[in-house]
Amino acid sequence: MPFYRLTSVQIIISVSLFIGLFLAYLSLGAVHIPIIDILSMFKSYLMNGSELATKEYPLASAIVMHIRLPRACAAILAGGALALAGACTQGLFKNPLASPDVLGVSSGSSFGAVIAIVSGFSFMNPMWLPIFTTVGALAASAFIYVLASRSSSSQILFLILTGLALSSLLGGARMGLLLMAQQYEVSQFVFWAMGGLDGRMWQHLLWPTPVIIIVSILLLKESRALNLLALGEESAHGMGLNVKQTRFKLLMFATLLTAMSIAIAGPIGFIGLMVPHLVRLLVGPAHEKLLPFSAIFGVIFLLVCDLLGRWIIAPNELKAGIITSFIGGCYFIGLIIRFQRKGRLA
Repeated sequence: MPFYRLTSVQIIISVSLFIGLFLAYLSLGAVHIPIIDILSMFKSYLMNGSELATKEYPLASAIVMHIRLPRACAAILAGGALALAGACTQGLFKNPLASPDVLGVSSGSSFGAVIAIVSGFSFMNPMWLPIFTTVGALAASAFIYVLASRSSSSQILFLILTGLALSSLLGGARMGLLLMAQQYEVSQFVFWAMGGLDGRMWQHLLWPTPVIIIVSILLLKESRALNLLALGEESAHGMGLNVKQTRFKLLMFATLLTAMSIAIAGPIGFIGLMVPHLVRLLVGPAHEKLLPFSAIFGVIFLLVCDLLGRWIIAPNELKAGIITSFIGGCYFIGLIIRFQRKGRLA
């Protein structure tokens, strides 16, 4: 039996790996907290309430509940959203190496971040930065959709070309604003652009969480549509699929997921590109399996990268975005070399 048919085995292994990694993530750090204390604290929270649990486990409660748990939840939301968006984008473009970045989301969010920083909003309240990045990402994507929809040719081709053109335009505008900014404002933008989960608190997750959950559920229900699109436009039409409407809907889902992940963790690269590509090798191309397993392994990958960032140069930290970029870059250099040896580029 092919490996990709062993769904129950894959689910058990994936969930077990996630649970073990999640507990290790909460336990390890500058201050080590035994896993048994963490489980006992959670039990006390459920059985006796937060006030008594805090008195019984003051250290675990202060570190886990207020620092590591919201950071872990941020990794779960951002990693799962990026991987789902990547799997969706690759299915739409019928290219296993496609990325949500072609939609112009990252360039729009970066431009929004610069505006928030240079205008001083991010210093008045840190929550303004993710709000500006989300608005910038959605505005850039809306512009691309409107412009591409005016073309009578292939919508996918014009989406790519428009995304590249807008990314170049916003990149120049971003550099122009930074040129006029103060040194501390430039430093803040560079720090944000690295992407990371340090300093994530519960308030950073309040409004992106429901959006990610709802859009993820809606996207998982569109797995059949992605399978039909993989057969080609004519075949999908023949099977009763409204191709234009479905593409717009799926692109909007990918955009929202990417924008919300950037709002939580900044621009973290390669998760939406690498994770679905690897998962496809394990579970096959059928999106009924590819989408959920991409989300699970996106979460696992970001948790591992953030844990490595906290451990490599402890007590200092490396941003998770730096780790993902390094691992992703090495992976794709190896992939390109392998394709070159085979005499093809996939």
